[in-house]
Amino acid sequence: MNTLPDIEFSEALIRRFDKLGPRYTSYPTADRFHAEFTEGSYFQYLEQRATPGRENPPLSIYIHVPFCESLCYFCGCNKIITQDHSRTTEYLRYLAKEMALVAARIGPDRRTAQLHFGGGTPTFLSPDELRELMALLRSHFEFLPDAELSIEIDPRTVNDDTMAMLAELGFNRTSFGVQDFDPAVQQSVNRIQPYEMVEKAVSASRKAGFESINADLIYGLPKQSVASFNRTLDRVIELAPERIALYNYAHLPSRFKAQRLIVEADLPSAEERLQIFLMSVRRLLDEGYIYIGLDHFSKPDDELNKARLDKSLHRNFQGYTTRADCDLIGFGVSAIGKVGHSYSQSVRTVNAYYEHLDANRLPIEKGFALSADDVLRRQVIMELMCSGPVEFAAINQQHGIDFLSYFADELAQLQQYEEAELIQVDTHRITVTPKGRMFVRAVGMVFDSYLAQQTHAKYSKLI
Repeated sequence: MNTLPDIEFSEALIRRFDKLGPRYTSYPTADRFHAEFTEGSYFQYLEQRATPGRENPPLSIYIHVPFCESLCYFCGCNKIITQDHSRTTEYLRYLAKEMALVAARIGPDRRTAQLHFGGGTPTFLSPDELRELMALLRSHFEFLPDAELSIEIDPRTVNDDTMAMLAELGFNRTSFGVQDFDPAVQQSVNRIQPYEMVEKAVSASRKAGFESINADLIYGLPKQSVASFNRTLDRVIELAPERIALYNYAHLPSRFKAQRLIVEADLPSAEERLQIFLMSVRRLLDEGYIYIGLDHFSKPDDELNKARLDKSLHRNFQGYTTRADCDLIGFGVSAIGKVGHSYSQSVRTVNAYYEHLDANRLPIEKGFALSADDVLRRQVIMELMCSGPVEFAAINQQHGIDFLSYFADELAQLQQYEEAELIQVDTHRITVTPKGRMFVRAVGMVFDSYLAQQTHAKYSKLI
C-alpha cells in the first residue's frame, strides 16, 4: 500500500469493490436521454436564461469538430474519417447557423467562463478556419478575462506555428492524445506518433505560453504489458504535463466498428490490465502527482488540485473542472448541453445536422428534463464524485428535505462502504475518507435512482 495524506491506495479494496458503473459526467446519465425532449424543450430552457432579472451562471461552450484524417482503432468518439479538408467549409457554415439560432433565444447574458474544442480532431481545421470560428464565437459570446479556453490536440497534426496561432487566438490549455509510446502498441491501434513528435508539440505549447498541458493515456490497449506501459510512463514523466488523464480502454466492438480491427488476442488479460493500473497509480503518486478523482491526476500547484483542496472542484461532460457549475452550450454533431435543469444532445450525423439547420431547426435529437428529485440526487452524486463532504444541513436548506429520512434507504446501503472505511457517515454529513477516494463512483451509485431500470448502456469497470 502506498499512502499519501489525501489518498490511501489499497489493491485489496480495489479487487473487492471494482464493478461496472456509470462515470457520472452527468446525472441522470446520458443513456437516460430520450427523444421526448425536443428542440422546443431546449428552447424553453434557453429562454429561461433570458428572463429579466434572472441571475444566470456563466456559460461553458463545447464545439465538436468530427473530422479526422486517419482512424484510431480504439476510438469511441463520434468522428468522420476523411482526407478531404474542404468538408470543413460547409461544417463551419452550419455551426454559424446553429450559433445564431441559440443566440436569438438565450438573451443578452452570454458571459462565458469556459470553451472546449473536442472531436474528432479540432486541428483538422485550417489556421484560417480556426480564426474564423473564434471570431464567430466572440461575436456571439462575451469571454471573461480569466476564461479557460482548451483544445484537444492530435500531436500528428500540429507544429510550432500551430501552437503559436492557437495561443494568439486565446487558447490557454491543451490536451494531447498520447495513449501509449510503445511502437508495437501504436501499430496495433493505427496511431503512430513517436515520442519526439509529442515532445516537440509539448515544447511548442510551453513556448507559446499555454498555462496547462494535459496528457491522455489509455491502459488496456493491445500489446500492452506492465513493463511496456512503465516505459511509456517514463517518457510521460519526462514531458512533465501539469495534468494526466489515465483512461481504462473499453473494448466494445459491437458498438464501435473501428474496434473490430483490434486483434482481441492481443488485449491484456483482466489481471494484466489491473496490474498496469496499479503500477501506473503508484508511479504517478511517487512522482508527486496528486489524485484528483476518476482518471485524473495533477501536479500539486495545478488549479485542479487547488480546487480539490478548497472544495470548489466540479465535474461535467469534459471531466473535472475548476469552474463553478456553468450552463453548457454544445455546438456541432452529437454535442451535449446542460442548461438549467435540463440536458440535450444533438444528432450524430452531419447529414441530419445539416437537414435540421436547413429547416432553421436546432439539431436536437434527445435530452432530459430533470425533476426536483433528479436535481437533488445530482448534487449528492457530484459532491461525492469530487470527494467533497455531503453536508446534510446545506442540502436540507436548498431542497426543503430532511436528508436522514429522505435518503434512509440509501444511508442503510452505505453500510458496506462505511465498514470498509471508504466513507464516514454521521447525523451531519457523509465524508469520503482518503481510502475511499478511488471508490466514489460506487458510493455515488447508491443514490442513482435509475440504475434499477433497464438501459442499453454498457458501463465500464469502476477501476
